[in-house]
Order: sequence, then structure tokens, then C-alpha cells
Amino acid sequence: MAASALPSPPPGSDNADESAAELLRHLLGPATVVRGTALSGGLYNSARLLELSDGRHLVLKTAPPASAPALTHERGLLGTEALFHRLAARTGARVPTVLHHEPAGPGTPAEWLLLSYVDGTTWDAAGDRLTPADRAALRRRLGESLARIATVTGPAYGYPQPAAGLSAPDWPAAFTAMLHAVLADASRFDVALPAPTGLLAGLPVRFGHRLAEVRRPALVHFDAWEGNVVVARTGKGPWHLSGLIDGERAFFGDPLAELVGLDPLGAAEDDADLLAGYRSVAPALTLDTGARVRLALYRVYLALVMRVESVPRAYGGDFAAWLDTWSADRVMEQLSVLDALEA
Repeated sequence: MAASALPSPPPGSDNADESAAELLRHLLGPATVVRGTALSGGLYNSARLLELSDGRHLVLKTAPPASAPALTHERGLLGTEALFHRLAARTGARVPTVLHHEPAGPGTPAEWLLLSYVDGTTWDAAGDRLTPADRAALRRRLGESLARIATVTGPAYGYPQPAAGLSAPDWPAAFTAMLHAVLADASRFDVALPAPTGLLAGLPVRFGHRLAEVRRPALVHFDAWEGNVVVARTGKGPWHLSGLIDGERAFFGDPLAELVGLDPLGAAEDDADLLAGYRSVAPALTLDTGARVRLALYRVYLALVMRVESVPRAYGGDFAAWLDTWSADRVMEQLSVLDALEA
């Protein structure tokens, strides 16, 4: 199932922080905002498209107040996004330009981020306008871009924001902290898990030798599904990759984890075009037993994150029902994959 087949989620909040208005006016200089339009698609931070009097288009992202319920790893997400875009830009990747990041603090109840606007439409919104040949070419370009981004090496493994407390000097310790944090979040938000907590918490120990095969903390977007990939074309010309957006879920770790975020419902490692593009930059990418174990671990982790976040996000209706069923099935499926690989 392709990522573009995700059911439509509930709309994100739209509560732009008025306390930022004065600083924003200073940043814009003589230009003024002539129109602000809420952008849909976000599930945590709100985003507005700002049209300026000088013709520019910018994006203002605002986090919920610090008092809003959130998962442990979601502290300072806009700081993570700013860091991701700045680091990714150095590799030549097409990402928004960071114009300003304002952390939460006195007089700023919620952090916010000002970015350049990436022209085009999201890949999932382009839909049937993309031919199979278009998709194949775009997947190759996306693979190349993500491989370049993965050449960035972080100072430690895990999530970069100190407030989250989810970083470590090695990948087994960082991934253990990340997984244990979402399990603790499940308990905090009273979310039923599809497998015993002890079994899930023990996965990093059981497969620690496979996690230890990761020797460099690579930059990973971890949310590069089609809704976060912008594509564009001129007239009826070929589609091109216009940019990769929403780097707020990024961490430093195993570059293979990118394949999980690319296609949260499927298996991106089966995409020959994507892998061809990736290997054109990083030919050493292998999918041996250790790699497949780690992919299964990251799929368990992502499914748990998606399952647990449904409570603080207050999802409802068909989307919540689908997510509950899918995440349980995904976790059990990947546990079976791990049993088979171990055997």
C-alpha cells in the first residue's frame, strides 16, 4: 500500500501566535503581509502561507503551547525542523530556507518558525497527473536527495533537542531510549498496546547486536512520505523534485530508517527506482539480514508512535478507527518478521 493511500487525517489546529507579530514585522522589513492562508496536512504544528506585499511567499509554522499534550520526542519540534533544513541545504538538497526560529520562552508561549515557500504541489496531491514514468524518475531523484542528506553526521545519536532527553553516544542506547519513551507515552495516555509492554521494551536488547552495526549518526528525515515531497513542472514539461518539507521528525541514526518513513504503510526497500537513486550516491547500501532486522524494528517504532499520538491529537471517526487497527496489525506483522529473521 503506497503512502499516498493514507486515509485523510483530521485537520491540524490553526492558532498562529499573535505575540510573534511584532518580531515578524521586523523580520519582514518594509514588506507587509497582505494575506495569510491556513495550510492543511499538519497533525501537530499549525502552518500559514503568508503572501507579502513584495510578492514573496513564506510559511509561518507555530507549535502548540508547551502545556498541550504531546509525546516525549515532540519537544522543540520546530527547532528540529530548523536544524534539519539548515543541515540538509548544505548537501544541495532542495529544502525550505530557514528565515527565523523563535523558541518558546518569556513573551513567546509557543515556538515558531519562518521558512521560504517551496513552489509546487505535494506528491500525493499531484495524484493521477503523474505517469508511471514520472513516478519512477521522481523516486530516483528522491533516493539521490535522501542519500545526500544522510551524509550529514550528527554529534550524537537520537533526537537532537536536549529537552526530549532522547540522545546517546551509540545507536543501540539511543534507539532504546526512543522506543522506551513511546511505550511510556502509551502508559501516560492510557493507550492499549498490541503486544506486551515487556516484549516490546526488550526488542533493543534482543537485537542489540544488529543495532550496533550502525556506526555513524546520519541525518534522517523519517517523514519523507509523498505528503512531504513537493513536485512541480513547467507547462507540460517533465515533473521535477521541487523540495522536501516538514523536517520536524528528524533524528540522527541509522540511514536505513529513512526507508520506513518514506513509505510508512509499505516497504520502500522494494522500490527499485528509489534504491537505484539512493545507491547512485551511496553504493554501499545493503539489505542483508541485519538491515532487515533493523527495518522491522523501525517499523514497530513508527507504528507505535502513530498509534499513541492518536490520543493527545484527539483523533476521531474513521481515521482513528483505521489507525487503531492498522497499527496493531503492523506491529504484530513486524514482530513475526523479527522472529523469522532471528530463526
